[in-house]
Formats: sequence, structure tokens, C-alpha cells
Amino acid sequence: MKTVNIRLTMMTDHVKNFVSLVNRYPYDMDLRSGRYVVDAKSILGIFSIDLSRPIRMDIYSDDCDDLLRALEGYIVKDAPDKA
Repeated sequence: MKTVNIRLTMMTDHVKNFVSLVNRYPYDMDLRSGRYVVDAKSILGIFSIDLSRPIRMDIYSDDCDDLLRALEGYIVKDAPDKA
């Protein structure tokens, strides 16, 4: 499993582009915000969590470097690991 912190905005197009991107990959993925966990491939799930701070993304694969490269614009390098 790989974990990264990402940042999404409340802008519909930003979330829509993110969901479109992650749906191209076969990996199971979750987003965690506090105690809430949603499917990273669900646009409705994403809009139900707090997007004002970085979100922890869990990717249930150890061999997902292709996805991590595609997510580069969303990944937050300096985010605390408390998402």
C-alpha cells in the first residue's frame, strides 16, 4: 500500500478531472479526511469530505508508480501526516 497527501479544491472541474484521472487505473484507492473514508473514484464521495486541507490518499498497491506520476500535480509534498 502507498500513501500520499493530496490537495483538491471545491471547484467542480478540479475534482472531476481528478476522478477522471484515477478511474483510468485499476487500483483500489481511498481518501481519508479525519475519520471519514471515501472511494477516491467517487465524485460524490469526494464532495462529502473537507477539501479545505490536504487529504490522505491510500492506494492499495505497491506497484503504482504510473499513478503516482499522473497525480504529481495533486500531491502535497510538505503536508503533515494527520489527514
